[in-house]
Amino acid sequence: MSELTITLLRLGYLVLLWLFVASAIGVLRRDLYGTKIVDRRGRPKGPASVTPGQAAPPSPKSPAKGQQPRPAKPAKSAPTRLVVTEGPLRGTTIPLGASSVLIGRAPSCTLVLDDDYSSSRHARIFPQDGGWFVEDLGSTNGTFLGDTKVEQPTPVTPGAQVRVGQSVLELQR
Repeated sequence: MSELTITLLRLGYLVLLWLFVASAIGVLRRDLYGTKIVDRRGRPKGPASVTPGQAAPPSPKSPAKGQQPRPAKPAKSAPTRLVVTEGPLRGTTIPLGASSVLIGRAPSCTLVLDDDYSSSRHARIFPQDGGWFVEDLGSTNGTFLGDTKVEQPTPVTPGAQVRVGQSVLELQR
């Protein structure tokens, strides 16, 4: 081999080594600073943003003008909060309202989990027909209600344990 070929191979190897180092630093930087904390209290109030515990925007089936809408009375046994009972966020409480609770690693979720075993949009807990249901959103590791894997929207009773990654959630009164 000529000296020119060997010099070009050395330079190519050096460039490849620097690309590897730069990509390793990029991965470390994303791991350390990747999760962006979103302040949900400063959101603009509009029809698209409904916070937990806030009434949903009026639907086409709203009462006619002049009639007062009747507030929905929660049943005595209806859960009022979602509590993390196990996992890194143990003790976190989210009030339950008329909107669903999205659970996952994405900053746009209602309950943001810092857990390698949960997906970015892992599961949701939502009200329907006077009860609460849990639904897996196509997560890699699955969502479990007790020991049963959730395959479709499943009713959740107060006190039942919902496992999402390393966290265990409960609906409480």
